[in-house]
Amino acid sequence: MDFYMTWVTANPLLSAAVQFALLGTLGEIISFTIQQRRLGLPGSGAQMIAKMFAWALLGVIIKYGFTGMRGFTRALLDHHLLPDFLGQGLGWALSVSVLTNTFFGPQMMAFHRLEDNLILGQKGFTGITRAWATLIWFWIPAHTVTFLMPVEVQIGLAAAWSLVLGVIMGLNRPRKAESSGSASPQSAG
Repeated sequence: MDFYMTWVTANPLLSAAVQFALLGTLGEIISFTIQQRRLGLPGSGAQMIAKMFAWALLGVIIKYGFTGMRGFTRALLDHHLLPDFLGQGLGWALSVSVLTNTFFGPQMMAFHRLEDNLILGQKGFTGITRAWATLIWFWIPAHTVTFLMPVEVQIGLAAAWSLVLGVIMGLNRPRKAESSGSASPQSAG
């Protein structure tokens, strides 16, 4: 664990990119495999490499987003725009999570959908409403736990949550007849 903490602290953007590239892509593969009921990839080999880079970019964006939203939450508290009890412990974690998933999450998911559309040669935002719903039932509770953790492990945990949501979405998505992938609803927020 010491190596991980040292690496994440010394390389905040690179570590965010690597963790999301690996875990976000793995979440998509697991979701697709569960959905298809057979081992498979939600795209060609080249598309999967592009998806890894898209997840890596998303990891960097999320690192910036988490840092910015913690500052935003602190500013709201400093200006007495949030109750004082939200300034520490569970109240802090919940407030950062709610604000992150309200002000940052929808745009980040839309951006991730655009990335997937470019990679897969698709158009439109089919399923984005379902993806946005995960902000309420999955990401707010998950990120409340995330923001209770030390800052050094928050991005790694967020990437792990992406994998968990991939499994959940794979189990709850109807089986598709076609073998091509669709944009991922498990976008991390």
